[in-house]
Amino acid sequence: MTNYLGGIVHDTPRSEIRLTSVLIYSLLLNSGAALMWPLTTVYMHNTLHESLTVAGVVLFIMSCFMVLGNYLGGRLFDRWSPYKTAIISISIALAAVVVLIFSHGWPMFAIMLFVYGLGEGSSLTLLNAYAAKVRSKSTRQVFNSVYIGVNLGVVIGTAAVGYLMKYGVGVVFTVASFFYIILLIMTILEFNVKFPPVQAHAHQHSEDGVDMGLTPKPNPRLIWLICGMVFFIYLSYTLWESVMPVHMQDLHISFEQYSLIWPINGLLIVVGQPIVNRLGMHFRMVPQISFGVTLFASTFFMLIWARQYHWFIIIMIILTLGEMNGLPAIPAWIDSLADPRSKGQYQGMFNVFMSFGRAVGPLFGGLMVEWFNYPILFTLAGLSILGSLAAVLIMNRASTSSRRKA
Repeated sequence: MTNYLGGIVHDTPRSEIRLTSVLIYSLLLNSGAALMWPLTTVYMHNTLHESLTVAGVVLFIMSCFMVLGNYLGGRLFDRWSPYKTAIISISIALAAVVVLIFSHGWPMFAIMLFVYGLGEGSSLTLLNAYAAKVRSKSTRQVFNSVYIGVNLGVVIGTAAVGYLMKYGVGVVFTVASFFYIILLIMTILEFNVKFPPVQAHAHQHSEDGVDMGLTPKPNPRLIWLICGMVFFIYLSYTLWESVMPVHMQDLHISFEQYSLIWPINGLLIVVGQPIVNRLGMHFRMVPQISFGVTLFASTFFMLIWARQYHWFIIIMIILTLGEMNGLPAIPAWIDSLADPRSKGQYQGMFNVFMSFGRAVGPLFGGLMVEWFNYPILFTLAGLSILGSLAAVLIMNRASTSSRRKA
């Protein structure tokens, strides 16, 4: 807001970021990321002539840098300047992509991916941390909007990269840098927000209190368990990206048919998430998350018996329904359990466990298939999610009972 006092213009930062800005930021950030991820292994193996093992190690290290970025972004959001941290994070990712336009040989390609991972990881955490500060809408509604932006970005990025690769990897990086330039401009113009001071024991009320049932109190132990569940969810989810193409080709299902599964996932989320959001407002958050995560986990047991292509499509649709109900609300749940002074730190923790699950998943899947077989891998994936969910619900029930007695 601009005030005119004695002929001098004073720019007063807003007290919260606009929800539309959060949605657009999520869309642009994930569109840029979706342009980068799919080509990494193919480019390193087919063009740079590195082994798949080397490509896997590079992706693992990149994910570790993303974890570091997740952590640093959350800490700096709480203890330094959210605005300056956001600008620096996007600038790091942009600089790495710009360098790759002109220098994408070996080992510069790998080095710049590590730098990119650091900036991208921090930016993802800051997106969640800024979103958690929106108070004009319910926390659930805010994070559902973020999730729609994430998946719409994935649809745009993955659809574009296949077309752009025909013109060379330099063109892909040029388009990706365009997304990050817009993000940097948007960050400078929109993210200079001065958050109101928080109280040490401030609690959420209104819509968020209705969503959760009882007014939640800071509960770090429950947050740690939820993050553990997030780790197993995303470890299992990455199996669809890593071992599933090989498994489906072993069943004589072409890679082209496999690649059609992801647009189905993304479009279902973009179209169905607003419907799920509207229906979800009639239910408390924790039961909805429990239902979604349980449905998500059940699909890995279904994969044990899947042999025809249409079954994989059906399983992906069921997985997506579980994903829409369970995953978008998890950051909102963590936010409701976090101390108001440490919300950025705990959103960073959420992204750390998510990134770590994505880093470990392909390695875990490859080792399990090499040592055992696909049915054992899918069984362990489903059981790990259900077991971690059970631990979360037991802890949540215990903490809820103690609040009622108090």
